[in-house]
Amino acid sequence: MRKGPAMTRVEAEKCIAAGIRIANEYSNKGYNIFGTGEMGIANTTPSSAITAVFTAKSPEEVTGRGTGINEDAWKNKVQVIKDAISINGPVASDPVDVLSKVGGAEIGGIAGLILGAASNRIPVVIDGFISTAGALIAYSIEPKTKDYMFAAHMSQEIGHKAILEKIGLRPILDLDMRLGEGTGAALAMMIIEAGLKIYKEMATFAEAEVSNKNTHA
Repeated sequence: MRKGPAMTRVEAEKCIAAGIRIANEYSNKGYNIFGTGEMGIANTTPSSAITAVFTAKSPEEVTGRGTGINEDAWKNKVQVIKDAISINGPVASDPVDVLSKVGGAEIGGIAGLILGAASNRIPVVIDGFISTAGALIAYSIEPKTKDYMFAAHMSQEIGHKAILEKIGLRPILDLDMRLGEGTGAALAMMIIEAGLKIYKEMATFAEAEVSNKNTHA
């Protein structure tokens, strides 16, 4: 993306479509909650670029140290993002344009999965920074997808907080994790399931005959 668009617009659309197909496939199989995650290296760079474009923040404000790079490597990373945005001129009002110019295939796939899940009324637990960049693409395409998103955890990547604030999501967990491979989503799913059990199965005071307004302990 420092030399030109990360992919063509058609390729970006195919990535989104692939994610939608997966959502539809597993919806038809009866799955009722999805979790996003990714495994890769260097993809915090396009995620930071996407964040900078949509939040109008500087690359310095949304770029972290990924796997723990030193100061010189971080400065180079920031410059790469600045160059990519300058060279490609991604348009924030056109999410597919942003994805194609400074995004990545996995980010597009995650965006598609979220769009597909929302269209099937299935909630999605969003994991770390890269997954949340995909969520930002989906949200920018269709803001109603927010109603189907759960933010699993707060990543140590500084751009992650900026995206969550942009979408308006509050993370369930804050464990100082840098991971995005689905770890946070798996943990958050357990809390969501526990919440559902409490909501559906826990007796009210009246049902349990614990007390009423005329009863004193």
